[in-house]
Amino acid sequence: MASQSRAQEDPRPTARSSFAAAFLSFLFPGLGQAYAGAWERALAFAAIPVLLIALLAGIVLRYRMELLGYLIQPTILIALLGFSAVVLVYRMVAVIDAYRVADYVNGWRESGQGRVGPPRRRVSPFGLAGLGAILAVMVAGHLAVGYYGVQALDLIGSVFGGGDPTEEVVIAAPSPSLAPGESAPPSTPLPEGTAAAVATVTPTSIPRWDGKERLNILLVGADQRPDQGYFNTDTLIVVSIDPTTKEVAMFSLPRDTVDVPLPADSPARAVYGDVFGGKINSLCMAAKARPDIFPSGCFGTIKEVLGALYGLDIKYYVEVNFEGFKQVVDALGGVTINVQTPVVDDSYPTDKGQLMRVYIPSGIQHMTGEEALVYARSRHGSSDFDRGQRQQRVILSLRQQADVAGMIPRIPDLVKSLKKAVHTDIPVDLLPQLAQLAGDIDMTRLRSQVFAPSFWATEVRSGDPRGYVIVPKVDRIQYGVRAAFADKATDIALREKVAAEGARVWVLNGTGAAGQAADIASYLSWSGMEASAPNQKPDDKPATTVVRVYNGAETKMPQTIAYLEKVLKVTVEPVTDPAVRVDVIVITAPDTPKLQAPNAP
Repeated sequence: MASQSRAQEDPRPTARSSFAAAFLSFLFPGLGQAYAGAWERALAFAAIPVLLIALLAGIVLRYRMELLGYLIQPTILIALLGFSAVVLVYRMVAVIDAYRVADYVNGWRESGQGRVGPPRRRVSPFGLAGLGAILAVMVAGHLAVGYYGVQALDLIGSVFGGGDPTEEVVIAAPSPSLAPGESAPPSTPLPEGTAAAVATVTPTSIPRWDGKERLNILLVGADQRPDQGYFNTDTLIVVSIDPTTKEVAMFSLPRDTVDVPLPADSPARAVYGDVFGGKINSLCMAAKARPDIFPSGCFGTIKEVLGALYGLDIKYYVEVNFEGFKQVVDALGGVTINVQTPVVDDSYPTDKGQLMRVYIPSGIQHMTGEEALVYARSRHGSSDFDRGQRQQRVILSLRQQADVAGMIPRIPDLVKSLKKAVHTDIPVDLLPQLAQLAGDIDMTRLRSQVFAPSFWATEVRSGDPRGYVIVPKVDRIQYGVRAAFADKATDIALREKVAAEGARVWVLNGTGAAGQAADIASYLSWSGMEASAPNQKPDDKPATTVVRVYNGAETKMPQTIAYLEKVLKVTVEPVTDPAVRVDVIVITAPDTPKLQAPNAP
């Protein structure tokens, strides 16, 4: 009875596993001390982590997307690496203390009541081994964090360096005329007597984006082959973002576009005239070969020239070379793309200079890096418009499928490929602001525009010494850029379809009002038709507008007929007359709407 009473009054705590206490404090500092019954020590160890977690939660809720931009600042990364080392020491102290507290409690419990001095402790080799394992795992985890931090620092230093390609430039002789289905290394048109040169361009100051004006970024896809001595910018996409409405537009210019206007203050005008006569994909090489007339270097020159064409201030560029692009996509585990139109190309050029047949069926396709590049670059058997749309679709698919959690296991491969693939002049300290903007963008309101023939440009397949070229209709392109956030996308798309049908239209003046037929013909021509107003009077003067479609053209040109009925507010009249050599004749009347083509800027 006395022994039972002593057991009830015994103040000694219940035995606790030292390993369990250490493991609990490994999970969260202080848990092991609480498990051993040392509540004051538990609160002391847990207080700092709890406060830090509360602070971080508030920061995440407040800043969200821009937090990622802050975390990859070099100074922040270095500070985080130092902080990780401090946290490691703190956690190690918490784990060892929890182990010792539990060991002390067990020794106290096992000691007799008459014992004088501290309790006798038994050293358990299994417990010490477990403690060592816990500490080893903890150190390994923090070393992994440090490794990824160093990788991030290395990546930032490689990607955000700005500047120009470093490969030596070889100026090739002009290529013979090529049809769209043929391929040859492109040439850079230079004045006679110009020698090949390796240019050293003095970096110009990068302008700052104020966060209020429209942000324009040039995306460059580069065919980079140092062994063959050229650097072609085959993909040129300008992404334009309205920070107020969160709308985004993408503008693509085909690689074979020529006669692009040079900026009014460009020194290159003294050599080339008002326009750059070469293909736009060779502008980088021309800039590297003649730094005296292209002082901004490769990417700076492309930004200036496309900015002059579009009427935009292009702040920054992001360059991705094709070989690196394949590696990035593979490092991400591939990309899933909705192929809307089958891709058939019997003459796709390989890296070895051979031709291969490509067929990509429509539907949802999961592609490797090589397959995604073929899908984006294939140009035979389809139009430049379709090719530009495919390139934009690949970019959007990669953005939508980017999964941060899924990237973590692939970080080493991803960093390695990104270092080779991506280069930009975007300031690192601007990334938090850009990350927030990217998170706010409404992708459902994306406007996509490819400035390809025949509405936006004229296709020249033969007879030009430069080979197959595309001549831009600058006034229309600038209109398309201005209207990107104003016009309905369906209206622009309809004009492109009308232009593709190539209807020949005459407009005859049925009222005698000066300039009426010319204005209508100008508007229809701007809309994509081959319209003119011949100096010919109609047989009669109708009371209402008349639109006659000849010799079955209504079945071949449905988009044109629908457009004419929409803008002229009439119903067309099919007529058969083999003597008429045009597709449509419009006779104006008093009720004919006043239509005027948009003025060039």
